[in-house]
Amino acid sequence: MRIRFAFVGGALLAGLVVTGLTLGSTYADHLFRHIVKINPYLPLLTLPLGLVAITALLGFFPGTQGSGIPQAFAALRVPSEPFREALLSTRIAVGKVLLVMVALACGASVGREGPSVHVGAAIMYSFRRFARVPDHRVGHGLILAGSAAGIAAAFNTPLAGVVFAIEEMSRAFDSKTAGNVLTAVILAGLVAIFFQGEYVYFGEIRVHVELLDIIPTVLVCGVVGGLLGGGFSQILLGGARLIRPWYAKHPLWVAGGFGLLVAIVGVLSGGETYGTGYDEARALLTGEGETGAAFALWKFLATLFSYWSGIPGGIFAPSLAVGAGVGGQLADWLPWTAGGAVVLLGMAGYFTGVVQTPLTAVIIIMEMTQGQTILLPLMVTALIASAVSRLVCPKPIYEALAQHFLDAWRGRKSETGV
Repeated sequence: MRIRFAFVGGALLAGLVVTGLTLGSTYADHLFRHIVKINPYLPLLTLPLGLVAITALLGFFPGTQGSGIPQAFAALRVPSEPFREALLSTRIAVGKVLLVMVALACGASVGREGPSVHVGAAIMYSFRRFARVPDHRVGHGLILAGSAAGIAAAFNTPLAGVVFAIEEMSRAFDSKTAGNVLTAVILAGLVAIFFQGEYVYFGEIRVHVELLDIIPTVLVCGVVGGLLGGGFSQILLGGARLIRPWYAKHPLWVAGGFGLLVAIVGVLSGGETYGTGYDEARALLTGEGETGAAFALWKFLATLFSYWSGIPGGIFAPSLAVGAGVGGQLADWLPWTAGGAVVLLGMAGYFTGVVQTPLTAVIIIMEMTQGQTILLPLMVTALIASAVSRLVCPKPIYEALAQHFLDAWRGRKSETGV
């Protein structure tokens, strides 16, 4: 009974907090857009100063940096309560929510999906004390369920939450864990729907394709998306390793410098690269509105610079936007396939190339667009992209980023001899 209460109570609170992050992020983005309307060059001042302020606040909220998925990933791998507490405390959850909203209010190219996973995992893990069972497997289940609940509540994608927990977060997924994860996803999703209503993230995107006609398009989107997505991951990981020593010594200067680069890219792109990239991706999917020819490249750079600055923020949503941009460019070269279909396939190819979790990519895109009519081509594109991406970046990005936390724990363990 106590274990059940921990999962139910944790899921409800996680859904409530992630919903707050979702709504707060939307208002933060609107605030930034208002700033840009006043003067399109204001971000050259506000973005670097904002990222410096966020970095200074990290002293009050240590452990909130980056996406948050690597922290949850690492916590699942080490059944040490002090280690898990250092990565998944309630203080971190509070800081993550506040600082992600500030980052979006500044115009950083970040998403809220990774932070939603981090927040969901941290909140549900905090409920372990109610279970009163000295078994690390309960903590493991709470982290896994919280991660799934975070994805489900953030984007109204319950199936993607479950699949994400299985494919990305856990290699050991028994029937009991599956039931707890499903319970958490349902409860968190219901909380999100109560406050936000039923919605499809990108809106219903209907495309009709002939399977035989779309085969060349699938091959192109899979290969190109895998190469570019894998390249993004490899560049991000390599850059993070090079920047880490500089960041340790001069965090404010690093944050300010990359904040200025994000602002410069935003100005050069005509303001298209700020924030999550939702509006630009939706415009490409629906054909309503226009994006610049170089949108994918500018968004690619803005996302790298934002991540390297060390601020809290995810790469899911920006990667979906870059993928939509890639698909938009490929549509000009693949005129025999409907433009919306190419954008969807480009999104699936690039996003899978970045995260290397093809099933999660397909399910999350399908739920975000109601794209069941193109499900089989999406699946084949994702499988091709995942295989190609691994040739460019052999280790999946979240696993590689989690290694930093695992190495730090092993270093402390060897020093103390514990």
